[in-house]
Amino acid sequence: MIDLSEMPTETVNKNSNNLSSLSAIEAVRLFNQEDYKAVECIESQYENITKVIELTSYALSNGGRIIYMGAGTSGRLGLIDAVECPPTFGVDYNTVVGLIAGGDNAFIKAEEGAEDSLELGKVDLDKINLTNKDVVIGIAASGRTPYVIGGLNYAKEKGCKIGAIVCNYNSKIKEICERTIEIVPGPEVLTGSTRLKAGTSTKLVLNMISTISMINQGKVFKNYMIELILFVQ
Repeated sequence: MIDLSEMPTETVNKNSNNLSSLSAIEAVRLFNQEDYKAVECIESQYENITKVIELTSYALSNGGRIIYMGAGTSGRLGLIDAVECPPTFGVDYNTVVGLIAGGDNAFIKAEEGAEDSLELGKVDLDKINLTNKDVVIGIAASGRTPYVIGGLNYAKEKGCKIGAIVCNYNSKIKEICERTIEIVPGPEVLTGSTRLKAGTSTKLVLNMISTISMINQGKVFKNYMIELILFVQ
């Protein structure tokens, strides 16, 4: 059995123990108050975020890719960040790649059991022809998703640099990945629903990683996007 009692993402938020009886405006106020924690928790991780950005920037400068991999919400957030890079920065769609347990269809409909496979992470990385020039970043709110762990271990075997984003302290992923960003916004308003604060914190960090990496590739002048791709209908 997995002990969830020490995982902030899974514990009960005492501030929301009457959530089901709140009025709409009371719930809105509570959500917003809790969401401040999604921003504040990032402050302690500036150095770790910077270390990951150093890896991703070096990879892009030397013909490598940024590869995100995760399951569920974490995988979807990686995909969103990846697909926004081409129109924003004028890069190829193979420059930043998002992998989600269960394949692209899992973005819309969850693929049961896919996240629990250690082997599937390796399989998905092989499908995109992983090389040691690439950086693989595992995304897992729990810090223990087998799909991500399997992928990170395989990437290390291939000689890739690896990083990770998790929302709990002292996770299994932290044990195998030195450059792990630990953003811990605490218990969710809706117990265990890590699409909330944990998802928000993760998205904020992904914004930093991709955008600053692209700045380091000369894709930005002052604070302007200079290689923006416009789609005209």
